[in-house]
Amino acid sequence: MTLRLFDTDTRTVRDFTPLVPGRASVYLCGATVQGQPHIGHVRSGVAFDVLRRWLLAHDYDVWFIRNVTDIEDKILVKSGEAGRPWWEWAATHERAFDRAYDQLGVLPPSAEPRATGHITQMVEMMQRLIDRGHAYASAGNVYFDVVGYPEYGKLSGHKLDDVHQGESAGDGKRDPRDFTLWKAAKPGEPSWPSPWGPGRPGWHLECSAMAEFYLGPEFDIHCGGMDLVFPHHENEIAQSKGSGAGFARYWLHNGWVTMGGEKMSKSLGNVLSVPNVLTRVRAVELRFYLGSAHYRSMLEYSDKALSDAAQSYQRIEAFVHRVIDRGGEIPMGKWTDAFAAAIDDDLAVPRALAEIHRVVHEGNKALEVDAIDSARDLASQVRAMLSILGVDPLDPHWRTPGDSAAALGALDVLVRAELDRRQAARAEKDWASADTVRARLHSAGIEVTDTPSGPEWTLGTAQSGKIV
Repeated sequence: MTLRLFDTDTRTVRDFTPLVPGRASVYLCGATVQGQPHIGHVRSGVAFDVLRRWLLAHDYDVWFIRNVTDIEDKILVKSGEAGRPWWEWAATHERAFDRAYDQLGVLPPSAEPRATGHITQMVEMMQRLIDRGHAYASAGNVYFDVVGYPEYGKLSGHKLDDVHQGESAGDGKRDPRDFTLWKAAKPGEPSWPSPWGPGRPGWHLECSAMAEFYLGPEFDIHCGGMDLVFPHHENEIAQSKGSGAGFARYWLHNGWVTMGGEKMSKSLGNVLSVPNVLTRVRAVELRFYLGSAHYRSMLEYSDKALSDAAQSYQRIEAFVHRVIDRGGEIPMGKWTDAFAAAIDDDLAVPRALAEIHRVVHEGNKALEVDAIDSARDLASQVRAMLSILGVDPLDPHWRTPGDSAAALGALDVLVRAELDRRQAARAEKDWASADTVRARLHSAGIEVTDTPSGPEWTLGTAQSGKIV
């Protein structure tokens, strides 16, 4: 394995060399559980699930941590507007995120720590920062001294004079560029005890403390969306290294999902919730869409782009099912060298997909000449490659009661009878009757495609077959 990853910190593509041979430690900034997940929220989960699957496929012991931010200003505002307890609001939307990740086939993390469960670790880190001269307490708050940390701005490229934290000035803050580690308690807000008085943690502190607790003071990879580079990840680096930790050795950032060139966000009112999108396409098709672009690129959403991705996946899936119909079971095979080269090159999924489509094309050609053994071998390669991308159509995760072999077989009999009628009508040049059959199938969600080797049908809910 010669995996190379683009490191935001050095702005170079670097060979991945783990801190501990045979082990990969990864921290992914998870959800701030303030509302329902939209497809922009879950893109990072899908993108870095591919990285995890690739590491696992090469026998790495992967320690994968994805946190939950369950206390933060936005959660308090949203829960207050809804007239609900902050903890109930956070727990409700945490479950919604877990459900969305599971629906999209994202592997569960090794651990999924909540910020509120690690206040002790945060207090300890703040004390180290104060002892080392990088933080100070004032009026019940604790702040990080940005000017006193010479490397501040290295990750994001921000000049110190241009730094704006996006937070209020705060009581006792020496410099507006300093950021908050601990917020003094306010009436009606949740708080926890600390040596500096009751309060609650700042957002940036939460991830530093949890990453160190689960992965150690130095670990391999820190992931997250590119919107987190500044100030969140810049501040994580400052407080972690300022406290004496080595922290992350590689920084990976995924691009946004955009609409009309703008980042998808609740404030822009262009949110596409995961449950809503799943009324239009299957979960495996949504995952295929979200993972189809390079993880560092922007993914411009449109209904047509989503539909095109779903149809592209269905063509791959149809090949796999046609091989099963003609040749029986398809064992899990091995990916091709071209696929491996693409994934090793900073997770170049578009190139990997091009290779999958090439193999599917060769497999369909093999089916046309009844070279079943060759088609089965190619299908096993396709399964292996799709498995790394998390969209193997034969993975039990994607199976629903309507996807069972028995249901598919029964449907095949019914569709076959209809297509036999259509073929007979075409033979008699009764085009009106043939079109009626096709229209009837279309109204039932079944699309018919005429090919040189006979008609093929595709069911919108995912099963496909070749009718000979």
